[in-house]
Amino acid sequence: MFKQFATLIRGRAFEAASVVTDRNALPILRQQIRDCAHAVQMSRKAVAVAMAQNEQEVKQHERLTQQIAGLEARTLDALQKDREDLARDAAETIAHLEAERDVSTQAQARFDTEIARLRTVLREAETRLRQLQRGQRLATATDKTQRLQQVAPDSGLSTLREAEDTLQRLQERQSEMDATARAMTELEATGSAENMRDRLAEAGCGKPLRSSTDDVLDRLKKKVKKSDKTKSN
Repeated sequence: MFKQFATLIRGRAFEAASVVTDRNALPILRQQIRDCAHAVQMSRKAVAVAMAQNEQEVKQHERLTQQIAGLEARTLDALQKDREDLARDAAETIAHLEAERDVSTQAQARFDTEIARLRTVLREAETRLRQLQRGQRLATATDKTQRLQQVAPDSGLSTLREAEDTLQRLQERQSEMDATARAMTELEATGSAENMRDRLAEAGCGKPLRSSTDDVLDRLKKKVKKSDKTKSN
């Protein structure tokens, strides 16, 4: 008996909540649309921030490229003047700069991918938001018309169905936002894999990911030898 009584209480509470929700469908829908519009605005800001960060990364890459070119020219001059001590120090600096340049290149590629994804999500969100706003205006107009005409209670079910359809589209939008969060988690997992790759490379497992000081120095020595041969010819 107690179990049936508790079930009755839950059933009455559910019906009461449903009645309140149905009677306030339009205010609830308007607030949900405002929340959705805020989420779209935050998405726009996310795209803008990603684009700004990518622009900074491009400038950083250009600066590193210029520094490497300048140091290589001076290192070649040092080798021609038999200042291998200076050339070795410069080669070490060049190797570090080349590593930073490679990281910057990878960062730009990631930014490009993320910006493209965010733009796609934003376009879809803006389209869905406009659909929600049109549906809300239609539901509001229908509600006002029905009130003026003093229609029978049963005929108001069509407006409720329209509101329910609009709410369903909003829920689908919220599911899409959850999917976006899961995608971002997967991107973070990809970053962890790359960190493991770097650790393995630093331990000498597989092909090195960046030039060493000796690699840079050997390459520049070859340039000097080639230059000397050209002058002698």
